[in-house]
Amino acid sequence: MNSGKVGVLLVNLGTPAAPDTGSVRTYLAEFLSDKRVVEIPSLIWQPILRGIILNTRPKKSAAAYKKVWGEAGSPLAAITERQAKALQVRLGDAVQVDWAMRYGKPSIAERMQAMMDAGCERILFAPLYPQYSGATTATAVDKVADVLRAMRWQASLRTLPPYHDHPSYIDALAADTMRQLDALDFVPEVLLLSFHGMPLRTLELGDPYHCHCHKTARLLGERLHASDKWRDLRLVTSFQSRFGRAKWLEPATDETIEAEAHAGTKRMAVAMPGFSADCLETLEEIAMEGRGTFLAAGGEHYAALACLNDGATGMDMIEALVRQELAGWV
Repeated sequence: MNSGKVGVLLVNLGTPAAPDTGSVRTYLAEFLSDKRVVEIPSLIWQPILRGIILNTRPKKSAAAYKKVWGEAGSPLAAITERQAKALQVRLGDAVQVDWAMRYGKPSIAERMQAMMDAGCERILFAPLYPQYSGATTATAVDKVADVLRAMRWQASLRTLPPYHDHPSYIDALAADTMRQLDALDFVPEVLLLSFHGMPLRTLELGDPYHCHCHKTARLLGERLHASDKWRDLRLVTSFQSRFGRAKWLEPATDETIEAEAHAGTKRMAVAMPGFSADCLETLEEIAMEGRGTFLAAGGEHYAALACLNDGATGMDMIEALVRQELAGWV
């Protein structure tokens, strides 16, 4: 019987199985039924979700997914898998590394069971969300707790903390952002830091996400402005991916991109520090739709920077964070 092993489970948000209406409907039904994601009483929300949203949104979302789908499938899943494989090489045989999605496949339940079956008695559960939110970090932890609740023999669990201000994260962001800015064929007037949006009420209820995003932006800005080349670069923080009629965190990314162009900004770059891997929201919403918005409003040069993904800089960061949390186990 296998036993005594240490495991690391990298976790990200999720993705449909395919870029078609049926697969997207299945994914959205799971995602938007999570009470951490949509904090509306089920008696009110489920009729809206089942009667309206799941009959209209999947077709539009599937068309967007088709724009970014690659040979390896969903960008988010493909990159997260590569991150896990790269981390496995870096950590060696002392640790078993796997990956899962909070929504969709591979599920947290199946990968946790697989790690237990392989003899992992100690598991570092690592949600790859730099900034903490109830709708991301907390729901992932909720899910793994549900998995443990159903197990007679539970693994000992540690959880990777949010790392919005961790030196390894800020170092990686600064180095990779400057590398990508240096490689552009134009000099941006503004660097827009776009984080995923959340309803305003999450801030009012005490969720630290908004504060974490702004601290990340401040620390990254300090590093950029300490360099000779980028000391005068103007940084703006915004929030993307609004959904529904509720008031969301502001300013909104799409409105900010348009307003900057209308105000005379001709050269813009956009970075998305809250995303550990490129996905629909970065590749379609920002790189494609954002470009169209900026150019249509009078802008001339636009670039969406890549996330840290599984590049050497990003993997150095993930390795450092994971090794810190594995102290005493490995």
